[in-house]
Amino acid sequence: MASNSKTFTFEEVAKHNNAKDCWIIINGKAYDVTPFLDDHPGGDEALVTATAKDATVDFEDIGHSDAAIEDLKKYYVGDVDTNTLPANVNKSKPQLIREVNPSNTGNESSAFLVKILQFVLPLLILAFAYALQYYGKSSKPSDS
Repeated sequence: MASNSKTFTFEEVAKHNNAKDCWIIINGKAYDVTPFLDDHPGGDEALVTATAKDATVDFEDIGHSDAAIEDLKKYYVGDVDTNTLPANVNKSKPQLIREVNPSNTGNESSAFLVKILQFVLPLLILAFAYALQYYGKSSKPSDS
């Protein structure tokens, strides 16, 4: 990344919002990811929907590999003037964390329940099918 990089406004970057011209904003930097759309493991739609907004939180929530973060540098086109980001887009990460954290405690217990059900429910279905087959055979009337 050159030290004399260009600085874009949010509006300039937001114009690049389709599959033929796709720019995203991550950590105050603009990236032209158009050449990468076909190769993106999550599909091109994931990148196109990340346009016209600050995609930093989306990018970090996915948990990209170090290699993916390194590859992102190839697509860097310049910085974004964060003062031009719309108010609903210009939320700092600590505010987002504070808004999300109170509901996390309920989500943790429900996530645990879902994991248990994902394991137990198939076993219960299998046991029911086995019992139905076993007891179904023994209760058939004989044709003597």
